[in-house]
Amino acid sequence: MPTPLVLLSARLLDPVTGAFLPQTALAVSGGRISALGDDHGIRERVDASTTVIDLKGAVVTPGLVDGHLHPVSGAELTGGLDLSGCADVEDVRAALAAEVRNLAPGAWLHGWGLDPNVFGDRPVGIAPFDSVLDGVPALLLLFDAHSMLASRRALELAGVDGPRTFDQASAEVVCDAQGRPTGLLQEDAACELVERVAPQPTREERRDRLAATLRAMAASGLTGGHVMDANGDSLALFSELDTAGELALRLRVAPWCQPGTDAEGVRALIEQQGAGGALWRTDGVKIFMDGTIDNGTAWLERPDCHGESTHAFWPDPEVYTRIIGELHRAGVPTATHAIGDAAVRHVLDAVEKAQATGGRGARHRVEHIETVPDDTLGRFAELGVIASMQPTHCCDFTRADHTDNWSRRLGEERAARAWRCRDLQDSGATVVLGSDWPIAPYPPLGVMAGARHRRPSRDLTQDPHGPEQALTPLEALQGLTVNAAYAAGEEHEAGRIAAGCRADLTVLADNPLTTAATALPDLPVLLTVLDGRPTHRDVSL
Repeated sequence: MPTPLVLLSARLLDPVTGAFLPQTALAVSGGRISALGDDHGIRERVDASTTVIDLKGAVVTPGLVDGHLHPVSGAELTGGLDLSGCADVEDVRAALAAEVRNLAPGAWLHGWGLDPNVFGDRPVGIAPFDSVLDGVPALLLLFDAHSMLASRRALELAGVDGPRTFDQASAEVVCDAQGRPTGLLQEDAACELVERVAPQPTREERRDRLAATLRAMAASGLTGGHVMDANGDSLALFSELDTAGELALRLRVAPWCQPGTDAEGVRALIEQQGAGGALWRTDGVKIFMDGTIDNGTAWLERPDCHGESTHAFWPDPEVYTRIIGELHRAGVPTATHAIGDAAVRHVLDAVEKAQATGGRGARHRVEHIETVPDDTLGRFAELGVIASMQPTHCCDFTRADHTDNWSRRLGEERAARAWRCRDLQDSGATVVLGSDWPIAPYPPLGVMAGARHRRPSRDLTQDPHGPEQALTPLEALQGLTVNAAYAAGEEHEAGRIAAGCRADLTVLADNPLTTAATALPDLPVLLTVLDGRPTHRDVSL
């Protein structure tokens, strides 16, 4: 078999032990690592068709995999005005005013990444921006992507002039005491009321944005991602890029199961499993158990300080339990969005009930796990449920002194239980790390760094939030390699550097385990290899 790629003069990092392997070179054939050895021995496999790259002592890790991504929707949502750097209402007003000046008459303004902390003690609503957005149809997505602000003109065009009722229990057109919309729309069902009247990009534009996004992800060191949606024509876009050789990441896709899904819908999700192409496949089902703490739609065992976050995403949580049982018996893994303590507990209860009726073959996951009590921790390992976490959410959207919106809503006791990565790790749970992009930046070195330092990425001089919950450098690396492979049922062929494993590799300028956490995001990514072919190569190589 031909050897299309050879890497020489490498330091091969084992993510299981944290030590370097004794070999210094590897050969790739058929998308797999075909051999490890010294430079001289591997050179013997070179022929006229082989690409030989001298890594000059650079560090090779198994390909980094983001455990929670939304590439299609993210590529669309991040196409407008980036509001993530705004610290207060005046910053937002200034950014909007500048954007409005460049808008064509009648054009829509799209913003994303808005942090509710900019409102301070004031309620989240469109009122502070009314004068800037006068007559302008605008949609401003809050950072959690579970809520948005619609301008008065956008609400008018959509015919939204009062409260609505939705199948999604936590969805809401938020209204004032007189029943008038405040501009805040909670959850997808409410947001879609206005989104559907806004101009949409063409399919070609969406395809090109997605391809560019995936290329940028590859340049950041990612070789794969666990995709937590398959909305619209996402699967068709993945297939098209895959066929054209433009899919720059290996994707594991979990389509959604929403409230209102009937027995036929569940059967369709089961039958869809395994569909895919060379570099993507449908594997698992994504379900929501609640919303978010910041917008008051999480499911908590006790209400937040506003009396909110008191119910599940499913009007009848027992329907969710029944569906988990059906999927489990069919051998389908599930990934449930559960942020609040009541939501996490219900997911674990549902998995326990499902396992009592059959085998434990399907690997179930809980996504986010932002606050949980002590008695919940050990159940992850007991039930074999994977803890999928995004530590940069804690870093960038909360504060060590608990003056942020998330912490104030929860109160001191629960805010002190923020993103318990360390406790879950110590309890024996398999902890997978990700970004939840576009909620937080996708570069994997930043995700690993956040898991270690737990400081705001915009100002690393600030105090960490819950430093006792930090992971070690090796644990952080494992969260994007061996643990991600295990979560996908791929531990026999991914997450390690060994002959026969996939040739999905990330090459860094230095050892990520000895690089300081605060410096890790700036560690150069020199080469990214997917299925044996470079998807990113630094000019220095």
